[in-house]
Amino acid sequence: MNVFRPPLSRPAHSRTTLATSLAVGCCLAAAAVALAPAAVASGDGGQGSSAAAATSALVGGPLLSGGGVVYQPTDGVPAPPSLTALSWTISDARTGQVFAAKDAHRALPPASTLKTLFAITVLPRFPATTTHVVTDADLAGIGAGSSLVGVQAQQKYTVADLWRGVFLSSGNDAVHVLAHMNGSVALTVRQMQAKARMLGADDTHVVSPDGYDYPGQVSSAYDLALFARAGLSNPDFAGYVSTATAEFPGGYDAKGNLVKSFGIQNTNRLLTGANGVGVYPGIIGVKNGYTTNAGNTLVAAARHGSRTLIATVMNPQSGLPQAVYHEAGALLDWGFKAAGKAGSVGTLNATSADYRIATGHPLPAEKDTHPAPVPVAAAPHTPTRAEAAPSSPTAWYVGGALALASAGSVLVLRRRSSAKTRGNGGKEGQ
Repeated sequence: MNVFRPPLSRPAHSRTTLATSLAVGCCLAAAAVALAPAAVASGDGGQGSSAAAATSALVGGPLLSGGGVVYQPTDGVPAPPSLTALSWTISDARTGQVFAAKDAHRALPPASTLKTLFAITVLPRFPATTTHVVTDADLAGIGAGSSLVGVQAQQKYTVADLWRGVFLSSGNDAVHVLAHMNGSVALTVRQMQAKARMLGADDTHVVSPDGYDYPGQVSSAYDLALFARAGLSNPDFAGYVSTATAEFPGGYDAKGNLVKSFGIQNTNRLLTGANGVGVYPGIIGVKNGYTTNAGNTLVAAARHGSRTLIATVMNPQSGLPQAVYHEAGALLDWGFKAAGKAGSVGTLNATSADYRIATGHPLPAEKDTHPAPVPVAAAPHTPTRAEAAPSSPTAWYVGGALALASAGSVLVLRRRSSAKTRGNGGKEGQ
């Protein structure tokens, strides 16, 4: 400890060097403390990153990150309907306003609703009139028990034919053909994942482009609303998802038998009214799905006047027939009553989501006349690591190391100065 004790008399140049070294060391330590939280907040963007997980909960707004139902109580607007779905959202396609939600970011198997992400990724790459002769390789690797439209190898199809097979019959065979046209299934999966991240859909992990039940393949009600909203801005996407019936080309099957062209019907029963569901007023699509693991899933969009709403419903638990359609219809009914009156509990706007991820804080609230949003049976928002404290352990480790390095530099300089002073007979300036 005596080595750090200042001498009774110190040469002027030694005092100056010591002060400078301490000042530099303190500045570096302070800089490390100040900058480290930003690094923690930004994360590495990779799957499994704790920092990314902390900030992704803010996508769409902190109210959507909790569990349970959230909505903003407003005079003249009833509470949202009581639904049995594990997760759901109701939002405005134009403004991105989320009126109400339940477990919006809960990661669940999406089934064929994931085809919406496939479409917004691949659809812009090929004109509708492009033709393709299907090969056996195009149809390889389709999961057992998949829904099929009836694509035949060695037959020529237009891209429009294939997209009608995707959206009307939920044909995994048509998906795989388009994915191979796009380069490969693996490449398409990577592009879908990149598209999801670009949109702020951080709950989505893509394993197969068709939504087949593979381990780890998940999405969320919030992400599916993002995909539907992005798709509806594309006229081709909007046209396909709103098509109720079409003719699909025939050809020769694997046994050489001629198969005539045949009619196909959209499996979205809110669009066709099949099985007693009834056509929903103003319905414009989007996509339904079902697997044993995912249960029934549905993304439904409807337009009343100039307003288009998107309802996402994942895995109703009631066990009633056609429950996913009835619950989506009830959610749309409530949304049209609440629109223009109820406040937001979140947003689908990518700009707002990006801002929250980058800064770790929500955007300033817009001025309105509505009361503050009240979460119902929702868990409180947990601050990110960057929000919880002005600095992190990493910052103090880095700052401490720099401070020790600075102290070491001071020690070396003092020893050299003392030696030089002794060599000069204790006289300064010689």
